Amino acid sequence: MLINKNNLYSSLISVLMGVYAPVVSAETLEQAWSSAIDNNHQIKAAKTDTAAAEEQLDSAQGQRLPELNVSSGYTQRSETPGAVTQINGQTAQFNTQQPGNMDAQAIATLPIYTGGRISHNINAAEASLQAAQHNETTAQLNIKMQVAEAYIAVLRAESTLQLMQSHVDSLKAHVEDVNNLFEQGMVARNDVLAANVELVNAQQQVVQADNRLDIAKASYNRLLDRNLADEVKLVKQFPEMPKEDLKELSNNASRQRSELAVLTQQIEALEQQAQSVKAGVLPQVAINGGYQYQENRYQAAESMWLVNAGVKWKLFDGSTRHQSDAISRQAISLKEQRNDLTSMIGLEVRQAWLDCQETQKRIVVTSQAIEQADENLKVTTDSYQQGLSTNTDVLKAEDLRTTSHDNFNNANYDAALAILRLRRAIGVL
Repeated sequence: MLINKNNLYSSLISVLMGVYAPVVSAETLEQAWSSAIDNNHQIKAAKTDTAAAEEQLDSAQGQRLPELNVSSGYTQRSETPGAVTQINGQTAQFNTQQPGNMDAQAIATLPIYTGGRISHNINAAEASLQAAQHNETTAQLNIKMQVAEAYIAVLRAESTLQLMQSHVDSLKAHVEDVNNLFEQGMVARNDVLAANVELVNAQQQVVQADNRLDIAKASYNRLLDRNLADEVKLVKQFPEMPKEDLKELSNNASRQRSELAVLTQQIEALEQQAQSVKAGVLPQVAINGGYQYQENRYQAAESMWLVNAGVKWKLFDGSTRHQSDAISRQAISLKEQRNDLTSMIGLEVRQAWLDCQETQKRIVVTSQAIEQADENLKVTTDSYQQGLSTNTDVLKAEDLRTTSHDNFNNANYDAALAILRLRRAIGVL
């Protein structure tokens, strides 16, 4: 018995590909969220903003530390500096400094009293850091909601594709029945043509549903920063509906929404900045001390240590007050935005809660319609095979079955989406 080498090689390659082919396990929504938070570029940008705010806080706190300045230089003059004086009625002149000399100094400055300017700056930086941290939380919640929507979109598209395929299978069985009855002379050719047209239309719907599924998977992979063509397998598992009533959910949202916390901390930062600017017109007291060296052979001591206490006080400044007022008005503007956002959040919670109630009712109603539609198709098909109903009746019954299953699928996925949106509205997604 001869064995074809090409067939043998092909078989071995097929086996090896089967052994080493990656197995894609089904992914839960929690796993999808975790992957998105680790890889999404918007999350990385928010984390970078938080790191920048931390550096700003370190910078503000550093204003309390001594400031050390070191300088050095060399000066060459065209003439030798000197002094003229009278000694015993005689004019005398003597050099006080050599024409070229090098000088250096190291001076440390420590603020003693700034009228609260530094403290308010630090408080403003701390508030800005907290705002950045809450903004990072907001970015994570937004991404998680986008991932959840894409997750459900994939599952919905898969269910639609399965339903359309079952629609094709059902019509194929009906076409076979019609052809059998036509061959027996029990139905007109028009029934055959009508059944075939319905089958072709259903096959077209399968192609469209498959395309929508591919697009949904690509959108899902993009959010998780994956290759758009990667295989997607998902688990139909979603968070539960919150147990609290509408009033309590609204109250929780007012306390938990990170967007409100962001605005609150931004308001605090602006108010502290305004106080810091205003403190600039108060006395600023600092101590200076250090070491100086000046090359000069005519000087008794070329190097010396020094200490100095200085006060700087702006008795009149035409811009500081206006600058402080401008920042304060920005804080007032944010307060108005926060009040408006609070109202919008209340509306979001109410709308999401009502959507949850609606979808739960739809699930009950559509589940009953499924049983009736399936039974109607069975009865109508049996009647047609016995010559007691028409081809149109069967096609209509199949359309009702498809519509009922589609409504039931949509009600379930709309319910899952409504619960997720409610959880996002109260800030606990």
